[in-house]
Amino acid sequence: MDFGWLSDPSAWSALAALLTLEVVLGVDNVVFISILASKLPADQQDRARRVGILAAGGMRVVLLLAAAGSSPSRTSCSRWAASASPARS
Repeated sequence: MDFGWLSDPSAWSALAALLTLEVVLGVDNVVFISILASKLPADQQDRARRVGILAAGGMRVVLLLAAAGSSPSRTSCSRWAASASPARS
């Protein structure tokens, strides 16, 4: 496994951006689910919050895994870029 990305500042900035997005979207999920759950009867609100947060987190994990599985690896991107660039003389 290649860990060369650990010394790449652009990889760290991309990771920071993704983490920020995950936190913002996570808070957005909590607020949205809480608003919807507050419209339910009091005895159903806690269960609705738990189920909603677990479903939102589960969907996020599934979608991240699907995106990671469908993205090309760095080596295949490098090979594609090399084959797509015009020959230099």
